[in-house]
Amino acid sequence: MNRFVNRGLLTFCLLTVGIGQALAHSADEHAGHNMPPKSATSESAQVKFADVALVDQHGNAVRLEKDLVTDKIVVMSFIYTSCTTVCPVVSSIMGKVQKQLGARVGTEVQLVSISIDPQRDDAKRLNDYARNFQNGPGWSWLTGSSQSVNATLKGLGTFSGDFKSHQPLILVGDGNSRHWTRYYGFTDPTVLTREVEKLSGQRNAHAKHTAIAMEHQR
Repeated sequence: MNRFVNRGLLTFCLLTVGIGQALAHSADEHAGHNMPPKSATSESAQVKFADVALVDQHGNAVRLEKDLVTDKIVVMSFIYTSCTTVCPVVSSIMGKVQKQLGARVGTEVQLVSISIDPQRDDAKRLNDYARNFQNGPGWSWLTGSSQSVNATLKGLGTFSGDFKSHQPLILVGDGNSRHWTRYYGFTDPTVLTREVEKLSGQRNAHAKHTAIAMEHQR
């Protein structure tokens, strides 16, 4: 008799565990990205900035290229606040980049995070989310109408019809030289910082050559 009772209890426990795992898996799919992140890779990129109105985490209207990108070296990510898997990791990477670059963020360097779920991510929600990762000025979190956000993402080559399948991606580029690199996967923050340093060095070299050329013309 005890043998049959024990078997019954074991079967019930296994069913309970299986149901729990299925429910957990279903919840994860809705909370995060369905696709596993790619290995960290990079490629040169051509980007185009849609001339549309967006809104930052403080409720201020901004235009991405005019207000945030021009004259800046930019590190840009793409997230949504209800994601509990990939996006917090990407935002944490951005936060580490901010710490590594220090006071340069907000002066020479601009960080940007764009919500790919504008229907739910309003300015207040982004502001609340940003507090978990941001440490200091120079990091804008953007949303807007679905039309404006989609136009922005398409121009940057990051649009996905299903945002839950959107892979982790960070763009690094110079608003002056228009040299951009896409970094796929969970990229080491130091790699991103090195790219910023490289772009900064190229800027300084170009400025020096320009100053020398102007001096010779006098």
